[in-house]
Amino acid sequence: MPGSGPFGAREEVVGVSDGPRATQAPATARTRVGRPLLSLALASMMDEVHAHSGAVYLLASGEPVLEMAVMAGLPRAFAAPWERVGLSAPIPVAEAVRERRLVWVGGEEDMARRYPRIAVVLPYPFALAALPVATDTKVHGAIFVTWPGSHPPELSDRERDHLSAACGRLAVRLERAAEESRPVFPEPDLLAGTAVGGAAGTLGTVEAARMVSRLPYGLCSLDLHGRIAFANAAAAELIGVPVSSLLGTQLWASVPWLNDPVYEDRYRAALISQQTTSFVALRPPGDWLSFRLYPSTTGLSVRISRARAVAEMSRSAPQGDGAPARLVTISQVLSLAGALTEAAGVEDVVQLVADEIVPAVGGQALVMLGSRAGRLHVLGHRGYPDPHVVERFDGLPLTEPTPGTHALNSGVPAFFDSRQELERLYPVRNATPDGFAAWAYLPLIASGRPVGTCVLAYAEPHPFPADERAVLTSLGGLIAQALERAMLYDAKHRLAHGLQEALLPHSLPALPGIQAAARYLPATQGMDIGGDFYDLVPSHGVASAVIGDVQGHNVTAAGLMGQIRTAVRAYTTVGQVPQDVMSSTNRLLIDLGSDLFASCLYLRLDPAHGRAVMARAGHPPPLLRRPDGKVRVLDLAGGPLLGIDGSAVYPTTEVELAPGSVLVLYTDGLIESPGVDIEDALADLGRRLAAAGDLPLDALADELVGQGGAEQERIDDVALLLLRAR
Repeated sequence: MPGSGPFGAREEVVGVSDGPRATQAPATARTRVGRPLLSLALASMMDEVHAHSGAVYLLASGEPVLEMAVMAGLPRAFAAPWERVGLSAPIPVAEAVRERRLVWVGGEEDMARRYPRIAVVLPYPFALAALPVATDTKVHGAIFVTWPGSHPPELSDRERDHLSAACGRLAVRLERAAEESRPVFPEPDLLAGTAVGGAAGTLGTVEAARMVSRLPYGLCSLDLHGRIAFANAAAAELIGVPVSSLLGTQLWASVPWLNDPVYEDRYRAALISQQTTSFVALRPPGDWLSFRLYPSTTGLSVRISRARAVAEMSRSAPQGDGAPARLVTISQVLSLAGALTEAAGVEDVVQLVADEIVPAVGGQALVMLGSRAGRLHVLGHRGYPDPHVVERFDGLPLTEPTPGTHALNSGVPAFFDSRQELERLYPVRNATPDGFAAWAYLPLIASGRPVGTCVLAYAEPHPFPADERAVLTSLGGLIAQALERAMLYDAKHRLAHGLQEALLPHSLPALPGIQAAARYLPATQGMDIGGDFYDLVPSHGVASAVIGDVQGHNVTAAGLMGQIRTAVRAYTTVGQVPQDVMSSTNRLLIDLGSDLFASCLYLRLDPAHGRAVMARAGHPPPLLRRPDGKVRVLDLAGGPLLGIDGSAVYPTTEVELAPGSVLVLYTDGLIESPGVDIEDALADLGRRLAAAGDLPLDALADELVGQGGAEQERIDDVALLLLRAR
């Protein structure tokens, strides 16, 4: 209605709905009487093109976000995931605004192909048009309207013209309102009223109620929210709940054995598609009931009867054959998502998909494909009797016309119901039969780019309806995220192990009078790379050994470790004595300006004279096993950690090294573990050395690290160097 506003002109209310519970405008809106602009525009537009639902979005102030202002024809809960939509979101209203054009989605399959995220939430037959609400200079928002699945697959010129003209008119009025600083107020969503009560007290209504009460089957009337507005006595008797307890409630909320998302889904399917839907449900202990839903734009009529035959029940019931009604239930998706977050490497992802997803979607085999340097690579496969059938595709150029390369290059999923369909489109597959009869090629897209392709193979011909394609495409998104993380994880670990191998000696030199063996185990926390090091250096007719530990187990520690090891080797080669090697290395570490410290144990071996000279910088003491089997801890004099004090001195200690003696040099990761006293751990290491000291040196090394190596978690790196005097 016209009204006098502060600008001396007729004032119009431009509304933003608060959702299903918003039944009227706030008091401030009611003081300024005007027409609900958005609601009227939406209702008129839907009426002109015979759409059954729709919504108006407005651009949020100062944000690249569309906010739903009013919805019509369906409960807002149906569109809850899209009440606030970023302009970059892959959904029709956002695309309509970005590209300033009408976006048409012609049906269920079109939705599954182009907008799988919507299709997995609303896997029902319906058509949709989205348009920007914009003038030549400014975008104000967007509108979408939907039709039942019976709508033709193409939008007619008349419908297109009506929609475009209506959006243009609304944009002009919104722009005028903005220029005149007219406020924006909430509006109620446009939903039909209850299905009863409009003709109360008339003879026809009374007689209709009498007629319905005489029917042998149950009848219920549901509003658009699924609430029961009417139920006859037969419905109450069949369901086993009094009419008084049913009225105003939803069937799946008031009847315990109907409290299953599958049944609520049938109500949603009927309303969105405006097509009759049905299901069969078991009323405990053994009565099967048939529910048939007849939708309209005002609600639904539900007919309830006993299921006529077990065969019909088995075909219709969501759980009649013990299988889930949906391809993958919500709980399965959550479980799969949680499991995929635990997958570390690519092999873990392949195994998890094979164990969890392939059986859930009815498949029998799996191939995971990736690309590198312009070629296809098989990342893993399961379920193929002959692995060579799959592996022959490894290294194939991405330019080859195969379904795997096409899905990887295009990012578009492909579904082949039968072998004939696949071979018709890709004749090259004639030469590579794999024994399967249907395939789904799912592009794995993460961070906006394809990271691979997941191929699901089926033993029998398998149709892929639109809702199943939507579910599989969405599962592909979950797999893609896990695969991207796994590939980064594997790359990081290849880098870490390569760097560690480059910094540690590939082998120990053969020395006269000395037998040596070494082991290195990285910490399981961090990057599997650390600052522990060891080396054995022949020089000037004698041999020098060193073991050390730089703080941390990361790339920085490993890089500093490489510098220290190189320095020790250089100072040894030029002939410095042990105390000078330690002092020179200490000054170098300080000159490098690193914040990290390092422990170190350095010794000069002279097996010909049966002795060893050692210098220690804050490192755990070595163990010495004598030829008689007795073990003692060598309590050596020493100086502070390297990198603390540039003037520090490192005294040396001479130790007798009789033939048959074994020196055990190690880092603290070998003896330190949470909750274990360091002295007890050292004593235990000594006992194991005494018991196994006569083993060949490699076997002894495995024995000493065996306990720490078998543990699933190591909080620190472990380095071990064994020296036996011959």
